Amino acid sequence: MTSATEITRYIKAEALRLGFSVCGIAEATPVAQETAEAFEHWIATGKHGTMSYLERNRDKRFDPTNLLPGCRSIICVAMNYYPAHAKEKKQQLHIARYAQGSDYHKVVKDRLYMLLKSINNVCETKGRPFCDTAPILERYWATRAGIGWIGKNRQLIVPRAGTHFFLGELLLDINLEYDTPIEGNRCGKCSACIENCPTGALSAGDFDARKCLSYLTIEYRGELPDSIGAKMGDCFYGCDRCQICCPHNNFATATTIEDFKASEDLLAMTDDNWKNLTEEQYNTLFKESAVERCGYEQLKRNIKSIANR
Repeated sequence: MTSATEITRYIKAEALRLGFSVCGIAEATPVAQETAEAFEHWIATGKHGTMSYLERNRDKRFDPTNLLPGCRSIICVAMNYYPAHAKEKKQQLHIARYAQGSDYHKVVKDRLYMLLKSINNVCETKGRPFCDTAPILERYWATRAGIGWIGKNRQLIVPRAGTHFFLGELLLDINLEYDTPIEGNRCGKCSACIENCPTGALSAGDFDARKCLSYLTIEYRGELPDSIGAKMGDCFYGCDRCQICCPHNNFATATTIEDFKASEDLLAMTDDNWKNLTEEQYNTLFKESAVERCGYEQLKRNIKSIANR
């Protein structure tokens, strides 16, 4: 197998075999100047809040060849995490959908390593896999690889599939056939996500992380403002509202990835269970979970904020 066409077809077939929902490939070049300038402006205006790690490694964030010397191709993948129980109308305390299964960083990255191994069986190449684990503009590259577009909710929208996807990238030092980028925003006149954002974090063409419930309940380490509890609804870790209201998620189907399915113990938790959550229960429920990023005391802070509204 020697031609770029043959290797490209092999890679995409292997990606689907490994459980990825979508696979596209982009040429590794510096990001568009307007994209870099928009990011710089977002940082300069402080809308990233306390996420100081976003201020670092701009050279790598704007040029993938600084992450992998000689990088020529970026394989972009998306893996569905939409929960089977998502459309149930239960009103009870819960965590955001993306965090209800195993830690996506590990699940996606492990499969990207498998993909790299498979590629090296047919074509010698150097590669580096990432899943929210490096300074790389994931949604930008997903659009360049033709996977989807960045919606007004700042999520990647996969055509006829929605937004409930984890993104991953595999950087390679070989030339491949590249997909046609999806340019612009295809949300049209719809602004449901902006209208339904409880804190006004979303606006036309902009996003202020400092107001976002996902940022406040996960990344922000200080005391929550008194007004936040009333805006959190029943979700005390993250926020799904800009996805729940998105009409593109009418096409969403339940994930088939076992790692992303919520445990019976998690689904059985009641409001009283959450309000009386012990550290031992926390450690059992969220072992190898993305929720570990938050920590027990911060999770209790969030639950208390809802209870005191």
